[in-house]
Amino acid sequence: MPTPRLAKIERVPDLRGTWPNEAQHFTPWLADNIAELGEALGMDLELQQTEAPVGGYNLDILATDLGSSRPVIIENQLEATDHSHLGQLLTYAAGFDAEAVVWVTREFRDEHRQALDWLNQRTGEDTQFFGVAVELWRIGDSLPAPHFNVVATPNGWRRETVRRREASSNPGRSERSERYGSFFQSLIDTLREKHRFTNARKGQPQSWYSFSTGFRHLTYGANFTGQKEARVELYIDYPEGEQNVHVLEDLRQCQDEVHSQLGILDWQRLENRRACRIALSRPGSIDDDDDTLAEIQVWMIENLLRFKDVFTPRLAELSRQEH
Repeated sequence: MPTPRLAKIERVPDLRGTWPNEAQHFTPWLADNIAELGEALGMDLELQQTEAPVGGYNLDILATDLGSSRPVIIENQLEATDHSHLGQLLTYAAGFDAEAVVWVTREFRDEHRQALDWLNQRTGEDTQFFGVAVELWRIGDSLPAPHFNVVATPNGWRRETVRRREASSNPGRSERSERYGSFFQSLIDTLREKHRFTNARKGQPQSWYSFSTGFRHLTYGANFTGQKEARVELYIDYPEGEQNVHVLEDLRQCQDEVHSQLGILDWQRLENRRACRIALSRPGSIDDDDDTLAEIQVWMIENLLRFKDVFTPRLAELSRQEH
């Protein structure tokens, strides 16, 4: 049997051969490929702004973690970490009151990785620091492929200790939060592992969870309402309120076809907000018994997948028309 010919996987040491300039090349590329960074971090990230001003400085990328709606700040550099960027990172974190802080760089010096670990040990549950080394790899003469190597993450055991302390101080609130967290943890694990629907890895102790559609200001959602309903939705939330209505009405033009595929939906213009939603609901509450919650979870997963199949091509067409 002949020996197979195999190529060698090699790391590309010079990032600037691909991104000559950090501000002009790497930051725009990272903004366009923010979903890949989110996958490495276990988040569904949506870009909000590049070069976001903070006093007399500019943050490289401001994003949102859709699963929690929390702000995520991202500072990047194409060299090894330095004290200057660590200081900038903390300045930006304070300026945006960020709950997730991400430092993306070519190489992490030990003292700076240790600094992020120390911050994760000293900060509260709602502030998390991540260190990510960006790498390029190629096989033979192939084009280089990016890889995000996460080298610093929040300290899990400390987060668990804080959570337990809060549980003992407010057992009633914690029990309900625990039920939400457990429900959505199972839901997102199934969506990620079986259906590749999301990058999210952490269920939040809240009554809702949002997922990326691949288009800014448009998300898929699963939630429990105050009217004891379980709901799956397409949520439309552009900064300009009139844009939300335009998108809703554009999608409504194919309402009959959508209803034939998904059932009768509720097309809502939210009066107390600028946003709009297209929703499918059924009876359900986080207080239901375990068997009913399992049934609701299956229903949510099935309909999130159906929403994606039905709406994503239409959203893509609307995006092409806008451009």
